[in-house]
Amino acid sequence: MNKTIRRASVFALLLVLALLIRATWVQFYEGRALADDKDNRRNAIETYSAPLGNIIVGGRSVTGSSPTKTGDLKYKRTYTDGPLYAAVTGYASQAYAPTQLEGIYNDLLNGTDSRLKSVMDTLTNQRAEPGNVVTTIDPDVQKAAYEALGDKKGGAVAIDPKTGKILAVVSTPSYDPSSLTDANTAGAAWRRLTSDPDKPLVNRALRQPLPPGSTFKLVVAAAALEDGLYTSVDERTDSPDPYTLPGTSRELTNENPNAPCTNATIRTALEYSCNNVFAKMAVKLGQDKVKAMAERFGFNDDTLDVPVRAYTSVYPSDMYPSQTALTGIGQFDVTATPLQMAMVSAAIANGGKLVSPHMVAQITDSGGDVLEDYGDAGSKQIVSSSTAEQLQSAMETVVNKGTGTNAQVPGATVGGKTGTAQHGENNSQVPYAWFTSYGKSDSSDKEVAVAVVVEQSDAARSEVSGNGLAAPVAKAMMQAALKD
Repeated sequence: MNKTIRRASVFALLLVLALLIRATWVQFYEGRALADDKDNRRNAIETYSAPLGNIIVGGRSVTGSSPTKTGDLKYKRTYTDGPLYAAVTGYASQAYAPTQLEGIYNDLLNGTDSRLKSVMDTLTNQRAEPGNVVTTIDPDVQKAAYEALGDKKGGAVAIDPKTGKILAVVSTPSYDPSSLTDANTAGAAWRRLTSDPDKPLVNRALRQPLPPGSTFKLVVAAAALEDGLYTSVDERTDSPDPYTLPGTSRELTNENPNAPCTNATIRTALEYSCNNVFAKMAVKLGQDKVKAMAERFGFNDDTLDVPVRAYTSVYPSDMYPSQTALTGIGQFDVTATPLQMAMVSAAIANGGKLVSPHMVAQITDSGGDVLEDYGDAGSKQIVSSSTAEQLQSAMETVVNKGTGTNAQVPGATVGGKTGTAQHGENNSQVPYAWFTSYGKSDSSDKEVAVAVVVEQSDAARSEVSGNGLAAPVAKAMMQAALKD
Protein backbone atom coordinates (compact mmCIF):
# COMPACT_ATOMS: atom_id res chain seq x y z
CA MET A 1 0.00 0.00 0.00
CA ASN A 2 1.52 3.30 -1.00
CA LYS A 3 1.93 6.18 1.39
CA THR A 4 -0.96 8.29 0.03
CA ILE A 5 -3.52 5.48 0.39
CA ARG A 6 -2.25 4.63 3.85
CA ARG A 7 -2.61 8.23 5.01
CA ALA A 8 -6.10 8.48 3.55
CA SER A 9 -7.12 5.25 5.33
CA VAL A 10 -5.83 6.47 8.68
CA PHE A 11 -7.62 9.78 8.23
CA ALA A 12 -10.88 8.01 7.37
CA LEU A 13 -10.49 5.75 10.39
CA LEU A 14 -9.99 8.77 12.64
CA LEU A 15 -13.16 10.33 11.25
CA VAL A 16 -15.11 7.15 11.99
CA LEU A 17 -13.72 7.05 15.53
CA ALA A 18 -14.66 10.68 16.02
CA LEU A 19 -18.21 9.95 14.89
CA LEU A 20 -18.42 6.95 17.23
CA ILE A 21 -17.14 9.00 20.17
CA ARG A 22 -19.61 11.79 19.41
CA ALA A 23 -22.50 9.36 19.08
CA THR A 24 -21.57 7.72 22.37
CA TRP A 25 -21.33 11.10 24.07
CA VAL A 26 -24.77 12.15 22.80
CA GLN A 27 -26.37 8.84 23.74
CA PHE A 28 -24.94 8.40 27.21
CA TYR A 29 -24.18 11.93 28.41
CA GLU A 30 -26.47 14.30 26.53
CA GLY A 31 -29.34 11.89 26.03
CA ARG A 32 -31.02 12.68 29.34
CA ALA A 33 -30.81 16.42 28.78
CA LEU A 34 -32.25 16.08 25.28
CA ALA A 35 -35.01 13.82 26.54
CA ASP A 36 -35.93 16.32 29.25
CA ASP A 37 -35.78 19.35 26.98
CA LYS A 38 -39.05 21.30 27.13
CA ASP A 39 -39.09 21.54 23.33
CA ASN A 40 -38.85 17.77 22.85
CA ARG A 41 -42.23 16.84 21.39
CA ARG A 42 -41.72 13.18 22.24
CA ASN A 43 -42.11 13.96 25.94
CA ALA A 44 -45.60 15.37 25.46
CA ILE A 45 -46.51 12.48 23.13
CA GLU A 46 -45.36 9.98 25.76
CA THR A 47 -47.03 11.81 28.68
CA TYR A 48 -50.38 12.01 26.94
CA SER A 49 -50.28 8.59 25.27
CA ALA A 50 -52.40 7.18 28.11
CA PRO A 51 -54.64 8.52 30.91
CA LEU A 52 -52.86 10.26 33.80
CA GLY A 53 -53.20 9.31 37.45
CA ASN A 54 -55.59 11.30 39.58
CA ILE A 55 -55.80 13.77 42.45
CA ILE A 56 -58.22 12.61 45.13
CA VAL A 57 -60.34 14.85 47.38
CA GLY A 58 -62.61 13.32 50.00
CA GLY A 59 -62.30 9.87 48.43
CA ARG A 60 -63.33 11.15 44.99
CA SER A 61 -61.17 11.98 42.01
CA VAL A 62 -61.36 15.63 40.95
CA THR A 63 -59.26 14.98 37.86
CA GLY A 64 -59.53 12.67 34.88
CA SER A 65 -58.39 12.12 31.31
CA SER A 66 -60.35 12.01 28.06
CA PRO A 67 -59.41 11.04 24.48
CA THR A 68 -58.52 13.87 22.13
CA LYS A 69 -60.16 14.12 18.72
CA THR A 70 -57.17 15.31 16.67
CA GLY A 71 -53.36 15.43 16.79
CA ASP A 72 -50.69 13.08 18.07
CA LEU A 73 -51.55 13.52 21.76
CA LYS A 74 -54.07 10.80 22.54
CA TYR A 75 -55.38 12.10 25.88
CA LYS A 76 -55.87 15.39 27.67
CA ARG A 77 -56.41 16.23 31.33
CA THR A 78 -59.94 16.94 32.60
CA TYR A 79 -61.18 18.45 35.86
CA THR A 80 -64.32 18.01 37.93
CA ASP A 81 -65.32 21.26 39.65
CA GLY A 82 -62.17 22.80 38.18
CA PRO A 83 -62.56 26.36 39.52
CA LEU A 84 -63.36 25.05 43.01
CA TYR A 85 -60.12 23.05 43.27
CA ALA A 86 -57.80 25.04 40.97
CA ALA A 87 -55.75 26.39 43.90
CA VAL A 88 -55.12 22.78 44.96
CA THR A 89 -54.68 20.86 41.71
CA GLY A 90 -53.18 23.51 39.45
CA TYR A 91 -53.23 22.32 35.84
CA ALA A 92 -51.58 19.71 33.62
CA SER A 93 -51.43 21.15 30.12
CA GLN A 94 -50.35 19.82 26.74
CA ALA A 95 -48.92 23.29 26.06
CA TYR A 96 -47.61 24.62 29.40
CA ALA A 97 -45.64 23.30 32.37
CA PRO A 98 -47.82 21.78 35.11
CA THR A 99 -48.45 23.69 38.35
CA GLN A 100 -49.47 23.06 41.98
CA LEU A 101 -49.98 19.35 42.80
CA GLU A 102 -50.01 18.52 39.09
CA GLY A 103 -46.47 19.88 38.89
CA ILE A 104 -45.14 18.55 42.20
CA TYR A 105 -46.29 15.00 41.41
CA ASN A 106 -45.88 15.11 37.65
CA ASP A 107 -43.73 11.95 37.50
CA LEU A 108 -46.11 10.01 39.72
CA LEU A 109 -49.17 11.06 37.75
CA ASN A 110 -47.67 10.27 34.33
CA GLY A 111 -46.18 6.93 35.39
CA THR A 112 -42.48 7.77 35.14
CA ASP A 113 -41.80 7.72 38.90
CA SER A 114 -39.34 4.86 39.48
CA ARG A 115 -41.31 3.71 42.53
CA LEU A 116 -44.19 2.68 40.25
CA LYS A 117 -42.17 0.28 38.09
CA SER A 118 -42.61 -3.45 38.48
CA VAL A 119 -39.80 -5.89 37.67
CA MET A 120 -41.38 -6.47 34.25
CA ASP A 121 -41.67 -2.70 33.61
CA THR A 122 -37.97 -2.36 34.38
CA LEU A 123 -36.96 -5.25 32.12
CA THR A 124 -39.10 -4.07 29.21
CA ASN A 125 -38.48 -0.35 29.87
CA GLN A 126 -42.22 0.20 29.74
CA ARG A 127 -43.99 3.12 31.34
CA ALA A 128 -45.72 2.03 34.55
CA GLU A 129 -49.37 2.52 35.40
CA PRO A 130 -49.63 6.05 36.89
CA GLY A 131 -50.14 6.66 40.60
CA ASN A 132 -52.58 8.85 42.49
CA VAL A 133 -52.31 11.76 44.96
CA VAL A 134 -54.61 11.59 47.98
CA THR A 135 -55.13 15.05 49.47
CA THR A 136 -56.15 16.17 52.96
CA ILE A 137 -58.68 18.64 51.52
CA ASP A 138 -62.19 18.44 53.00
CA PRO A 139 -64.63 19.06 50.12
CA ASP A 140 -67.23 20.62 52.44
CA VAL A 141 -64.77 23.14 53.89
CA GLN A 142 -63.38 23.89 50.43
CA LYS A 143 -66.84 24.52 49.03
CA ALA A 144 -67.88 26.64 52.02
CA ALA A 145 -64.86 28.91 51.57
CA TYR A 146 -65.30 29.17 47.81
CA GLU A 147 -68.98 30.04 48.03
CA ALA A 148 -68.52 32.47 50.93
CA LEU A 149 -65.79 34.37 49.09
CA GLY A 150 -68.02 34.47 46.03
CA ASP A 151 -67.13 37.31 43.69
CA LYS A 152 -64.70 38.88 46.17
CA LYS A 153 -60.98 38.85 45.39
CA GLY A 154 -59.22 36.98 48.15
CA GLY A 155 -57.85 33.78 49.63
CA ALA A 156 -58.61 31.39 52.46
CA VAL A 157 -56.91 28.46 54.20
CA ALA A 158 -58.17 25.99 56.81
CA ILE A 159 -55.91 23.72 58.90
CA ASP A 160 -56.60 20.98 61.44
CA PRO A 161 -54.43 22.24 64.36
CA LYS A 162 -53.87 18.77 65.82
CA THR A 163 -52.68 17.06 62.62
CA GLY A 164 -51.50 19.86 60.34
CA LYS A 165 -53.84 18.65 57.60
CA ILE A 166 -54.84 21.47 55.28
CA LEU A 167 -58.61 21.22 54.85
CA ALA A 168 -59.12 24.02 52.34
CA VAL A 169 -57.07 26.16 49.96
CA VAL A 170 -59.19 28.66 48.06
CA SER A 171 -58.25 31.59 45.83
CA THR A 172 -60.73 33.88 44.10
CA PRO A 173 -61.34 34.80 41.38
CA SER A 174 -60.52 31.31 40.21
CA TYR A 175 -60.22 29.76 36.76
CA ASP A 176 -61.08 26.48 35.07
CA PRO A 177 -57.91 24.39 34.61
CA SER A 178 -59.68 22.51 31.81
CA SER A 179 -59.34 25.59 29.61
CA LEU A 180 -55.54 25.11 29.58
CA THR A 181 -55.29 21.37 28.98
CA ASP A 182 -55.77 21.11 25.19
CA ALA A 183 -52.84 22.38 23.10
CA ASN A 184 -55.25 23.51 20.38
CA THR A 185 -57.16 25.90 22.64
CA ALA A 186 -54.77 26.59 25.54
CA GLY A 187 -53.08 29.57 23.88
CA ALA A 188 -56.20 31.70 23.74
CA ALA A 189 -57.13 30.80 27.33
CA TRP A 190 -53.60 31.57 28.51
CA ARG A 191 -53.63 35.02 26.92
CA ARG A 192 -57.03 35.76 28.46
CA LEU A 193 -56.02 34.60 31.95
CA THR A 194 -52.61 36.30 32.02
CA SER A 195 -54.04 39.60 30.79
CA ASP A 196 -56.89 39.60 33.34
CA PRO A 197 -56.18 42.40 35.87
CA ASP A 198 -57.69 40.26 38.64
CA LYS A 199 -54.90 37.69 38.10
CA PRO A 200 -56.92 34.47 38.49
CA LEU A 201 -53.79 32.32 38.04
CA VAL A 202 -52.27 33.71 41.26
CA ASN A 203 -52.80 31.43 44.24
CA ARG A 204 -53.82 34.03 46.83
CA ALA A 205 -54.06 31.45 49.60
CA LEU A 206 -50.43 30.30 49.37
CA ARG A 207 -48.54 32.75 47.19
CA GLN A 208 -49.94 36.26 47.64
CA PRO A 209 -48.42 37.88 50.77
CA LEU A 210 -50.12 41.09 51.87
CA PRO A 211 -49.90 43.33 54.94
CA PRO A 212 -51.71 41.33 57.66
CA GLY A 213 -52.86 44.37 59.61
CA SER A 214 -54.09 43.78 63.12
CA THR A 215 -54.05 39.98 62.85
CA PHE A 216 -50.29 40.32 63.40
CA LYS A 217 -51.01 41.68 66.89
CA LEU A 218 -51.33 38.03 67.96
CA VAL A 219 -47.64 37.54 67.18
CA VAL A 220 -46.66 40.66 69.14
CA ALA A 221 -48.80 39.59 72.08
CA ALA A 222 -47.17 36.16 72.03
CA ALA A 223 -43.72 37.77 72.07
CA ALA A 224 -44.64 40.01 75.00
CA LEU A 225 -45.99 37.11 77.08
CA GLU A 226 -43.09 34.78 76.27
CA ASP A 227 -40.54 37.50 77.01
CA GLY A 228 -42.16 38.34 80.34
CA LEU A 229 -42.82 41.94 79.34
CA TYR A 230 -46.32 41.20 80.59
CA THR A 231 -47.18 38.17 82.66
CA SER A 232 -50.86 38.04 81.82
CA VAL A 233 -53.29 39.17 79.14
CA ASP A 234 -55.12 40.95 81.98
CA GLU A 235 -52.15 42.98 83.19
CA ARG A 236 -52.46 46.67 82.33
CA THR A 237 -49.92 48.02 79.86
CA ASP A 238 -48.22 51.40 79.72
CA SER A 239 -49.83 52.65 76.49
CA PRO A 240 -50.79 56.30 75.97
CA ASP A 241 -53.59 57.00 73.50
CA PRO A 242 -52.77 58.41 71.03
CA TYR A 243 -49.25 57.06 70.79
CA THR A 244 -46.57 59.25 69.23
CA LEU A 245 -44.28 57.21 67.00
CA PRO A 246 -40.67 57.40 68.29
CA GLY A 247 -38.52 60.06 66.64
CA THR A 248 -41.52 61.64 64.90
CA SER A 249 -44.42 63.96 65.62
CA ARG A 250 -46.90 61.53 64.09
CA GLU A 251 -49.63 60.34 66.41
CA LEU A 252 -50.96 56.80 65.99
CA THR A 253 -54.69 56.67 66.73
CA ASN A 254 -57.32 53.95 66.88
CA GLU A 255 -60.19 53.15 64.55
CA ASN A 256 -62.64 53.59 67.41
CA PRO A 257 -61.79 56.86 69.21
CA ASN A 258 -64.04 55.85 72.11
CA ALA A 259 -62.38 52.50 72.73
CA PRO A 260 -60.77 52.07 76.18
CA CYS A 261 -57.26 51.77 74.75
CA THR A 262 -55.30 53.95 77.18
CA ASN A 263 -53.06 51.57 79.17
CA ALA A 264 -55.31 48.72 78.06
CA THR A 265 -54.59 45.10 78.89
CA ILE A 266 -53.68 42.72 76.07
CA ARG A 267 -57.17 41.23 76.29
CA THR A 268 -58.85 44.60 75.91
CA ALA A 269 -56.36 45.70 73.27
CA LEU A 270 -57.18 42.63 71.17
CA GLU A 271 -60.90 43.03 71.82
CA TYR A 272 -60.90 46.61 70.54
CA SER A 273 -57.85 46.21 68.27
CA CYS A 274 -55.95 49.04 69.95
CA ASN A 275 -53.12 50.24 67.70
CA ASN A 276 -51.42 52.29 70.40
CA VAL A 277 -50.92 49.28 72.66
CA PHE A 278 -49.26 46.99 70.13
CA ALA A 279 -47.22 49.70 68.43
CA LYS A 280 -45.62 50.66 71.74
CA MET A 281 -45.33 46.99 72.74
CA ALA A 282 -43.32 46.25 69.58
CA VAL A 283 -40.98 49.16 70.30
CA LYS A 284 -40.51 48.14 73.91
CA LEU A 285 -39.75 44.53 72.93
CA GLY A 286 -37.48 45.66 70.10
CA GLN A 287 -37.54 44.49 66.54
CA ASP A 288 -35.23 41.53 67.20
CA LYS A 289 -37.58 39.91 69.72
CA VAL A 290 -40.64 40.50 67.58
CA LYS A 291 -38.81 39.11 64.56
CA ALA A 292 -37.69 36.05 66.51
CA MET A 293 -41.29 35.28 67.50
CA ALA A 294 -42.55 35.90 63.96
CA GLU A 295 -39.95 33.49 62.62
CA ARG A 296 -41.00 30.84 65.13
CA PHE A 297 -44.48 31.02 63.62
CA GLY A 298 -43.04 30.71 60.09
CA PHE A 299 -42.27 34.21 58.85
CA ASN A 300 -39.10 34.62 56.75
CA ASP A 301 -39.13 30.91 55.89
CA ASP A 302 -38.40 30.54 52.18
CA THR A 303 -38.57 26.73 52.31
CA LEU A 304 -42.19 26.23 53.41
CA ASP A 305 -43.56 23.41 51.24
CA VAL A 306 -47.08 22.05 51.75
CA PRO A 307 -45.89 20.41 49.41
CA VAL A 308 -46.45 23.35 47.02
CA ARG A 309 -43.86 26.01 47.85
CA ALA A 310 -45.60 28.80 49.75
CA TYR A 311 -44.50 32.37 49.17
CA THR A 312 -42.40 33.77 52.00
CA SER A 313 -44.21 35.83 54.64
CA VAL A 314 -41.91 38.62 55.79
CA TYR A 315 -41.00 40.37 59.01
CA PRO A 316 -38.39 43.04 58.12
CA SER A 317 -35.03 43.96 59.68
CA ASP A 318 -32.93 47.09 60.21
CA MET A 319 -35.77 49.45 61.04
CA TYR A 320 -36.10 52.75 62.84
CA PRO A 321 -38.11 52.57 66.09
CA SER A 322 -41.02 54.32 64.36
CA GLN A 323 -41.05 51.59 61.72
CA THR A 324 -40.85 48.88 64.36
CA ALA A 325 -43.92 50.46 65.94
CA LEU A 326 -45.83 50.13 62.67
CA THR A 327 -44.85 46.47 62.36
CA GLY A 328 -46.56 45.97 65.73
CA ILE A 329 -49.88 46.56 63.98
CA GLY A 330 -48.98 44.50 60.90
CA GLN A 331 -48.00 47.42 58.69
CA PHE A 332 -44.76 48.90 57.27
CA ASP A 333 -43.04 46.00 55.44
CA VAL A 334 -44.75 43.09 57.23
CA THR A 335 -46.46 40.71 54.79
CA ALA A 336 -48.24 37.41 55.25
CA THR A 337 -50.18 34.82 53.29
CA PRO A 338 -53.47 33.35 54.53
CA LEU A 339 -51.53 30.10 55.07
CA GLN A 340 -49.14 31.91 57.43
CA MET A 341 -51.90 33.52 59.49
CA ALA A 342 -53.78 30.21 59.66
CA MET A 343 -50.55 28.71 61.05
CA VAL A 344 -50.53 31.37 63.80
CA SER A 345 -54.05 30.50 64.90
CA ALA A 346 -53.38 26.76 64.57
CA ALA A 347 -50.38 26.93 66.91
CA ILE A 348 -52.28 28.98 69.50
CA ALA A 349 -55.26 26.60 69.32
CA ASN A 350 -52.99 23.56 69.72
CA GLY A 351 -51.44 24.55 73.03
CA GLY A 352 -48.61 26.47 71.38
CA LYS A 353 -47.49 23.58 69.17
CA LEU A 354 -47.44 24.00 65.39
CA VAL A 355 -47.83 20.80 63.40
CA SER A 356 -46.32 21.12 59.91
CA PRO A 357 -49.14 22.01 57.51
CA HIS A 358 -49.60 19.70 54.52
CA MET A 359 -52.30 19.06 51.94
CA VAL A 360 -51.26 15.60 50.74
CA ALA A 361 -52.04 12.59 52.94
CA GLN A 362 -50.61 9.83 50.74
CA ILE A 363 -49.37 8.98 47.29
CA THR A 364 -50.30 5.56 45.94
CA ASP A 365 -49.71 3.32 42.96
CA SER A 366 -52.48 2.47 40.51
CA GLY A 367 -53.68 -0.36 42.75
CA GLY A 368 -53.98 1.83 45.83
CA ASP A 369 -50.84 0.58 47.58
CA VAL A 370 -49.25 3.41 49.56
CA LEU A 371 -45.90 4.61 48.24
CA GLU A 372 -45.49 7.35 50.82
CA ASP A 373 -47.60 8.41 53.81
CA TYR A 374 -47.41 11.95 55.14
CA GLY A 375 -49.52 11.38 58.23
CA ASP A 376 -46.64 11.73 60.68
CA ALA A 377 -46.03 15.45 60.16
CA GLY A 378 -43.34 17.10 62.26
CA SER A 379 -44.17 19.68 64.91
CA LYS A 380 -42.47 22.28 67.07
CA GLN A 381 -43.41 24.21 70.19
CA ILE A 382 -43.85 27.85 69.23
CA VAL A 383 -44.97 29.26 72.58
CA SER A 384 -45.59 27.71 75.97
CA SER A 385 -48.92 26.09 76.70
CA SER A 386 -49.67 28.79 79.29
CA THR A 387 -49.08 31.57 76.75
CA ALA A 388 -51.27 29.72 74.22
CA GLU A 389 -54.02 29.33 76.83
CA GLN A 390 -53.96 33.04 77.64
CA LEU A 391 -54.07 34.00 73.96
CA GLN A 392 -56.97 31.62 73.39
CA SER A 393 -58.88 33.31 76.20
CA ALA A 394 -58.23 36.76 74.73
CA MET A 395 -59.12 35.66 71.19
CA GLU A 396 -62.40 34.21 72.47
CA THR A 397 -63.17 37.61 74.01
CA VAL A 398 -62.66 39.17 70.56
CA VAL A 399 -65.32 36.88 69.07
CA ASN A 400 -67.73 36.90 72.01
CA LYS A 401 -67.95 40.66 72.47
CA GLY A 402 -65.20 42.41 70.51
CA THR A 403 -64.46 43.19 66.87
CA GLY A 404 -65.01 39.61 65.65
CA THR A 405 -68.60 38.82 66.58
CA ASN A 406 -69.51 37.81 63.02
CA ALA A 407 -67.40 34.67 63.46
CA GLN A 408 -69.52 33.18 66.23
CA VAL A 409 -70.47 29.55 65.51
CA PRO A 410 -73.32 27.92 67.46
CA GLY A 411 -72.14 24.84 69.34
CA ALA A 412 -68.47 25.80 69.12
CA THR A 413 -65.88 27.81 71.02
CA VAL A 414 -64.33 30.32 68.65
CA GLY A 415 -61.37 32.63 69.11
CA GLY A 416 -60.25 35.09 66.47
CA LYS A 417 -58.65 38.36 65.46
CA THR A 418 -59.71 40.89 62.87
CA GLY A 419 -57.43 42.95 60.68
CA THR A 420 -57.90 45.88 58.32
CA ALA A 421 -54.61 46.56 56.56
CA GLN A 422 -53.76 49.80 54.83
CA HIS A 423 -53.30 49.59 51.07
CA GLY A 424 -51.52 52.08 48.85
CA GLU A 425 -49.56 55.23 49.60
CA ASN A 426 -51.14 57.05 52.55
CA ASN A 427 -53.85 54.34 52.56
CA SER A 428 -55.17 55.73 49.28
CA GLN A 429 -56.65 52.43 48.09
CA VAL A 430 -59.30 50.12 49.52
CA PRO A 431 -57.88 48.35 52.61
CA TYR A 432 -57.42 44.60 52.91
CA ALA A 433 -59.85 42.83 55.25
CA TRP A 434 -58.41 39.96 57.32
CA PHE A 435 -59.68 37.46 59.82
CA THR A 436 -57.85 34.59 61.48
CA SER A 437 -59.42 32.25 64.00
CA TYR A 438 -59.85 28.79 65.42
CA GLY A 439 -62.98 26.86 66.27
CA LYS A 440 -63.43 23.93 68.66
CA SER A 441 -66.61 21.88 68.70
CA ASP A 442 -68.40 21.79 72.04
CA SER A 443 -69.70 18.25 71.35
CA SER A 444 -66.75 16.50 69.69
CA ASP A 445 -62.98 16.67 69.41
CA LYS A 446 -63.06 18.48 66.06
CA GLU A 447 -60.93 21.60 65.71
CA VAL A 448 -60.03 23.93 62.85
CA ALA A 449 -57.91 27.04 62.32
CA VAL A 450 -58.59 29.39 59.44
CA ALA A 451 -57.38 32.61 57.88
CA VAL A 452 -59.15 34.72 55.30
CA VAL A 453 -58.12 37.81 53.40
CA VAL A 454 -60.46 39.81 51.20
CA GLU A 455 -58.26 41.80 48.88
CA GLN A 456 -61.10 43.56 47.10
CA SER A 457 -64.89 43.52 47.12
CA ASP A 458 -67.78 45.68 46.02
CA ALA A 459 -68.24 47.02 49.56
CA ALA A 460 -67.89 50.74 50.15
CA ARG A 461 -64.55 51.77 51.62
CA SER A 462 -66.19 52.75 54.90
CA GLU A 463 -67.67 49.23 55.18
CA VAL A 464 -64.39 47.36 54.69
CA SER A 465 -63.42 45.53 57.87
CA GLY A 466 -62.19 42.15 58.97
CA ASN A 467 -65.41 41.53 60.87
CA GLY A 468 -67.64 42.68 58.03
CA LEU A 469 -66.00 40.93 55.06
CA ALA A 470 -63.59 38.22 56.21
CA ALA A 471 -65.17 36.91 59.44
CA PRO A 472 -68.34 35.58 57.69
CA VAL A 473 -66.11 33.55 55.35
CA ALA A 474 -64.19 32.16 58.30
CA LYS A 475 -67.47 31.32 60.04
CA ALA A 476 -68.72 29.35 57.03
CA MET A 477 -65.45 27.41 56.90
CA MET A 478 -65.49 26.62 60.62
CA GLN A 479 -69.10 25.50 60.51
CA ALA A 480 -68.31 23.10 57.66
CA ALA A 481 -65.25 21.72 59.43
CA LEU A 482 -66.91 21.26 62.83
CA LYS A 483 -70.26 19.83 61.79
CA ASP A 484 -71.12 16.41 63.22
